[in-house]
Amino acid sequence: MPKLTIDGTEIEVEDGLTVLQACERAGAEIPRFCYHERLPIAGNCRMCLVEMERAPKPVASCAMPVGEGMVITTNSEKVRKMRESVMEFLLINHPLDCPICDQGGECDLQDQSVTYGKDRGRFDEMKRAVPNKDFGPLVKGIMTRCIHCTRCVRFITEIAGVPELGGVYRGEHMEIGTYVEKALSSELSGNIIDLCPVGALTSKPYAFKSRPWELRKTESIDVMDGAGSSIRVDTRGGEVMRILPRLHEDVNEEWISDKTRFACDGLSRQRLDTPYVRENGKLRPASWDEAFSVLHDRFKGVKGEKIAAIAGDQADVEAMTVLKDLMVALGSPSMDCRSDGGACETSVPASYRFNTTIAGIENADAILIIGSNPRLESPVINARIRKRYLQSGLPIGVIGPEADLTYKHQNFGDDPAMVEDIASGNHPFANVLKDAKNPMLIIGAGALSRNDGQVILGLAHKIADATGMIADGWNGFNVLQTAASRVGGLDIGFVPGADGMDTISILEGAQSGEIEIVYLLAADEIDTNRLGKAFVVYQGHHGDNGAHRADVILPGAAYTEKNATFVNTEGRVQQTRLATFPPGEAKEDWAIIRKLSDVLGHKLAFESLSDVRERMIEINDAFEEVDCVHPQKWTKFGGNGEVNSEWPLRSHVRNFYMTDPISRASETMARCVSEILDDNAEGTGTNG
Repeated sequence: MPKLTIDGTEIEVEDGLTVLQACERAGAEIPRFCYHERLPIAGNCRMCLVEMERAPKPVASCAMPVGEGMVITTNSEKVRKMRESVMEFLLINHPLDCPICDQGGECDLQDQSVTYGKDRGRFDEMKRAVPNKDFGPLVKGIMTRCIHCTRCVRFITEIAGVPELGGVYRGEHMEIGTYVEKALSSELSGNIIDLCPVGALTSKPYAFKSRPWELRKTESIDVMDGAGSSIRVDTRGGEVMRILPRLHEDVNEEWISDKTRFACDGLSRQRLDTPYVRENGKLRPASWDEAFSVLHDRFKGVKGEKIAAIAGDQADVEAMTVLKDLMVALGSPSMDCRSDGGACETSVPASYRFNTTIAGIENADAILIIGSNPRLESPVINARIRKRYLQSGLPIGVIGPEADLTYKHQNFGDDPAMVEDIASGNHPFANVLKDAKNPMLIIGAGALSRNDGQVILGLAHKIADATGMIADGWNGFNVLQTAASRVGGLDIGFVPGADGMDTISILEGAQSGEIEIVYLLAADEIDTNRLGKAFVVYQGHHGDNGAHRADVILPGAAYTEKNATFVNTEGRVQQTRLATFPPGEAKEDWAIIRKLSDVLGHKLAFESLSDVRERMIEINDAFEEVDCVHPQKWTKFGGNGEVNSEWPLRSHVRNFYMTDPISRASETMARCVSEILDDNAEGTGTNG
């Protein structure tokens, strides 16, 4: 480990660090614009210049590796003049439009010009102007402000893996933009807004909406997919203005998907803000007492086995816990949180979790993906896979449709019989997995929601056993869940009881008349046309598919409007925080069901949210710890039989921008569909 002296203090650091990193560890603050710890080094801005003993000229600390015996000075008069000069050059062409810039108040250039700049400039030439670029419906480009740090170029190329940005021309005429006029197509493109140190790239939907100091900031988690990215919800009054990422090294690092970031405008559209009751074939607004009165009369005399409940993809664990207890009190064993009918062994958590963990992807040295498109199902997880690929060039095999996953891989076709071949060892990739030290398998929700899902799950289990995926400290078997509620619902046992029906059987029973009442807890992903003549109660926050079919609607709260628990695909218990209150008469979901239990004569003993959480811990002690992942016992699961080769494997998500009630209500997501997705390509429909 090299020793060097920084501002008179000797420090020992790890080999391979840069001088900038060493200075920060020594407590010296180094200004920078182009440098970012997650991006390749560029050395463009020169703001990080320091003085090094025996060096003939200033050193760019971000690009200089540490060496034994270096003597670095970061606070001398010479360094101060260097920084003033660099800042003076950066401001030569930068427009003075801070009052109308959306980056105002959060701008690195503002902050560093105050700290390191001079009080006046010596240049009186005309500033250059650059035409604005159209980057699509999400990112607004005012490129006259650009200081050519190239953070956006490096992110899109290296992290996102979609090389659509670059520099054209040279010198004073250099411009950053797309090589041809087109919208950015990466599902992670919004992160370049956070990376931009000036106001050259800002949020188009958020333009001129508010200033940072007007916003109330609430730390929460995302429920748009199964990854559970850490986010910050910024609100003004009762409106969610924007959503930004929070740092979480084990989940999303500091990135979030475009749907997570930009679909928040859907929170204020098509909202259910009062109960509704269907009369003469039409829904009409009603009071809570009136809606509960209708439910009391309809449930009266109905046997428990004729009542069923389905929990949707964004249902929180508290609501599912209370609903489960209510269904048990009513005598109904028919309930399910798998609205897509996905196969799993409900008593074996390893059969439905991402056991490697998201951060564990960086230790894999061979990956097999079955029936999944991680780029659409979870862009943040896909970025981890790409990161690992760039680090090691590991072999990646895919059984599914051809797709650009942003990294090189072998596609073995979409015939599910290929899974049988690898499981039996007849396919060459089986040997690749066997030879790997940490082989890994990712099976998608689309593969498990088929009618032969149990068989495919069993074959995946066989592959894991046969190729050495299960070892001390390593479990390479992973299920990539696309629903935020799925793992939490399975953990509390929101599944059919003895002689109970699962989602598919509930729909069949509703069609045949065997099921008379169906309770939909934010369940919008099912085929509501298959509910037959059943009496449908819908509890949710948007007027989506389930609400259109309902006979009684109970307005609930969205994820930004309640303190609620979710469990991500790797089994990590996470909690949202109330950022704003539900609109109108809408209430927290667990409280609605608790009140309904009283009306139906089966009062549940929950008086507060803490009571519900104690009940969750009683059911499963995993809920005692938040933000922790524990290894799960590996045992037998899955079924035997033959796969259906007539039905090709495909991803569960075909339209990334519209997968849930919030994103389907979002005007911004609608623009993404029309401007980014090709109208003629597969993927213009909804979740399928």
